[in-house]
Amino acid sequence: MGRYKKILVAIDGSDSSMHALQESLNLAFKEGSRITAVSVSPQFEGDLSLVGVGNLSAALKDPFEVALSKAKEMAKSSGVSIATISEEGEPYEQILDVAEAENCDLIVVGTKGMSGIEKVLVGSVAAGVIGHSHRDVLVIPAKSQIGWQRILVTTDGSKYSKAAVERAINYAKAYSSALTAVAVVDVPAELSGVSPGAVEDMIRKAKRYVGEVKSQAESAGLKTETFVLEGEKAYRKITDFAAGHNINIIVMGSHGRTGLTKLLVGSVAEKIIGYAHCPVLIAKA
Repeated sequence: MGRYKKILVAIDGSDSSMHALQESLNLAFKEGSRITAVSVSPQFEGDLSLVGVGNLSAALKDPFEVALSKAKEMAKSSGVSIATISEEGEPYEQILDVAEAENCDLIVVGTKGMSGIEKVLVGSVAAGVIGHSHRDVLVIPAKSQIGWQRILVTTDGSKYSKAAVERAINYAKAYSSALTAVAVVDVPAELSGVSPGAVEDMIRKAKRYVGEVKSQAESAGLKTETFVLEGEKAYRKITDFAAGHNINIIVMGSHGRTGLTKLLVGSVAEKIIGYAHCPVLIAKA
């Protein structure tokens, strides 16, 4: 299919990252994509004279090198060629640098199963990659599988959503998928009581947004269902809908951020990643 020609997978030896790698290998096998695995070990910034390890750098890198060796074995078993890269430093920065140098068009990261507040606070590496990347990012929760039979795309009418709609339509065409478009009217309870007119206007806009997706998809020969979801906590509305409709993948845009706010977790996209049962593709405009 070749939607993504070069895929970069970030691994650290954890079960979640190696699961993400296996799913990426499966995708690469189907699409004829090239896989690069990168593992980033930390740099020790303390006083080496106080550390009782002969070669601290090698000790820090060892588990990451082991992960890369395992990646080669997994790729061989999957019938996919792989390149491996070992780096040191801030993980998300190094991951993005490698993606740039290798001209990858997709970055894949895994996330472990989360609960409670952890669902809202996505891991710093994933958050950093999502916040800073100009390339699409695929986040694969533990135990989930990449599938394209039922694709859910979210829209708010922004240019970021338009990028997500384009990706969703491309994959739906490639895999003859069922495509669903949703827009969420995130209405605080107090607003419903004091300004029903404003709420009705928000609903009209949401209907227009999903209607535009439907028209675009049907022009590409795809039948598309549309839904407008109402209520607070848009991310829960989307993830509950996805779970209830057996969605295989959620495709959405991510608003660009600058400076320190790129590292502040809490956007709808990041919360969806925390709660989603399925992979989430963040399409970059």
